[in-house]
Amino acid sequence: MEHITTPKVENVRMIDRLTPRKSTVGTLYLSSTHTIFVENSEARKETWVLHSLVYNVERLPTNPSGSPLIIRCKNFLVYRLLIPQEKDCLDVLASLTRLSRPERYGELFCFSFNPNLDKELREKAWGFIDLKAEFNRMGIPSNLWHVTAANHEYRLCDTYPSELFVPKSASPAVIVGSAKFRSRGRLPILSYFHRDTSASICRSSQPLSGFSARSSDDEQMLQAIMKSNPVSELMYVVDTRPKLNAMANRAAGKGYENEDHYTNTKLQFIGIENIHVMRNSQQKLIDVGELAAPSMSDFLWGLENSGWLKHIKAVLDAGIFIAKAVAEDGVSVLVHCSDGWDRTAQACSVASVLLDPYYRTIKGLMVLFEKDWVSFGHKFSHRYAHLDGDPKEVSPVMDQFLECVWQLMQQFPCAFEFNERFLIQLHTHIYSCQYGNFIGNCQKERRDLRLQERTHSLWPHLWENRAEYTNPLYRTDHSQTQGVLKPLTTAYCFKFWKGMYGRAEKSVASHQSPADCLNVVREESQQLEEELSTHQEVPRETDAGQETCPTEGEENFRGEEEDQQAV
Repeated sequence: MEHITTPKVENVRMIDRLTPRKSTVGTLYLSSTHTIFVENSEARKETWVLHSLVYNVERLPTNPSGSPLIIRCKNFLVYRLLIPQEKDCLDVLASLTRLSRPERYGELFCFSFNPNLDKELREKAWGFIDLKAEFNRMGIPSNLWHVTAANHEYRLCDTYPSELFVPKSASPAVIVGSAKFRSRGRLPILSYFHRDTSASICRSSQPLSGFSARSSDDEQMLQAIMKSNPVSELMYVVDTRPKLNAMANRAAGKGYENEDHYTNTKLQFIGIENIHVMRNSQQKLIDVGELAAPSMSDFLWGLENSGWLKHIKAVLDAGIFIAKAVAEDGVSVLVHCSDGWDRTAQACSVASVLLDPYYRTIKGLMVLFEKDWVSFGHKFSHRYAHLDGDPKEVSPVMDQFLECVWQLMQQFPCAFEFNERFLIQLHTHIYSCQYGNFIGNCQKERRDLRLQERTHSLWPHLWENRAEYTNPLYRTDHSQTQGVLKPLTTAYCFKFWKGMYGRAEKSVASHQSPADCLNVVREESQQLEEELSTHQEVPRETDAGQETCPTEGEENFRGEEEDQQAV
């Protein structure tokens, strides 16, 4: 509260974006965690803005009506305020700027958020996702893979989890030697095992190869991964970077694998751009969304100029290549970028969603988040600006993965148990710092912060409200639900994600959502199925040799079935 000079301002106007003349008068309150706008109307409608979701605050020149203030949020909501007095506007600006940029972890909302749960329930909530159970679910053969104790107390790699799955044939010396030859000690470890083909997806950082360096331990490590797949004598190394970027890293003593040194290994570059390119691309996309009334040509030019969908395609292509290698060719894959916590996480996660129907369920996507992002050391605090730090470290890495899932949902509407609302809710909580799941950059940091003792877990909260996030088209027996997804990535298959990037359209009247329409169709179909079942129970009296005609209920049901297929 010491950062709040003026906790209350009256006669503030909230301006509608599309119709600036339309505004709502109310009172603005500033608390230590939220900015709250309360309308003066009888309804006393409240708008709450969490400070940790604020991206920036901009003050426009004062005019005769007052001092305009624009609050832009990390979840792409925008609030436009008109404050009567310039001094009050300056006070609110200074307070919001400081409150939205915490300098230490203890200032984050998760450490003060208290949903009235006792200690026992909070501890139980943190056990909702069990990664040991997840690796057991994969059916990893114990004669080929095992958990190594090499990273106990994070002594081998401080950004990896303490328990790592590695090939059983890799000796402790090989494991340690491989870690020494990989950037930040992030050696090749198992991320996903495909039971049907025995092929695996492993992940690491780039090798410290420079122009000519090599490591026999690292070479033996990759051979051990390849031999852990008994049906293939080849493995892929997927470098998710553009080849020119990887070549440039050799000057710093890093780089990529030399196929002459790694036997039976094929190197494949994918071409996903770095965090700086992605950050600039998303900003251009946001700028398009902020245009007051763009023409069709302005919108399409802005979307193309941002390059955003081109980058989404690159991430999807990486996942598709990996999934095809594992499921169709039966070849194991090692995936890396520079340090193995941005593009690597994207590619492994997209491939997992394509390969495994479990990750297309609500619980499964939570497990995937914990495994490939939280556990394996994605830099949440840096990438999503949880703390006031270097703006060049910020990048929409997770935004892109969520959008890849959304793009897949557009092509396979029956394959996912969750709906768009679930993805948007996940996106909001990644940035909100309300729960402790996405605080810190690795497992060791979270342990040192004692997050499980001091904060609450998001997953049980989402699970309890899963009815809101369920896709009405999802059926476990549907052909799309089973097996591997094979999406198209030609240009016309990609869409602009209006539900995410068009959220500033607050004044547009809300219509019945597609999910609501589909729920109605599903209920009608269920009624028709029950009617058909009743008709089938009644014996049909037909003449011998005479063809049985469909009942009226069957005809209606078939017509409804055709309507659903059209939808």
